[in-house]
Amino acid sequence: MKSDFDLSAWPPPSLFSRRHFLRLGARLAGALALLPWVPGAAWAAALEAVFKERTVADVLKGLGDDIQSSDQITIVTPEIAENGAVVPVTVKSALPSTTEIYLVVEKNPNPLAAAFIIPDQTEPSISARVKVAQSSNLIAVVKADGKLYSATRETKVTLGGCGG
Repeated sequence: MKSDFDLSAWPPPSLFSRRHFLRLGARLAGALALLPWVPGAAWAAALEAVFKERTVADVLKGLGDDIQSSDQITIVTPEIAENGAVVPVTVKSALPSTTEIYLVVEKNPNPLAAAFIIPDQTEPSISARVKVAQSSNLIAVVKADGKLYSATRETKVTLGGCGG
């Protein structure tokens, strides 16, 4: 009687071929590379509704209820931006245990312009270029020790780059 299970052909050549091994290794490396981004993806999904808000009050309410003003947050922007499409903004926080930084542009159609996660043991400082539709306040909201703090700076946008 002949058995259907023949050990003479084990392992099957296609199962452990070089191509199969490389394909499996690439899939495993891809999965491991995405692993650190999974918490960030969940965080971004939670913020999706806040990015769609149309008023600063709704954005701030979406971020948290109790936001205190702080002098330990520094916002650096040009006093007069000649091109509102790319206004450089730098935010630095001297608050201990800073974990998140948000940029809110007061008169933009969608005020929440950017959101950043600050990894542990890194300098809580971000730089970005944001669109500022018209002269308005830029608000930096910083989450530190589970509490929210903010600072505001006015930036004027000139039409046509006149500088005045």
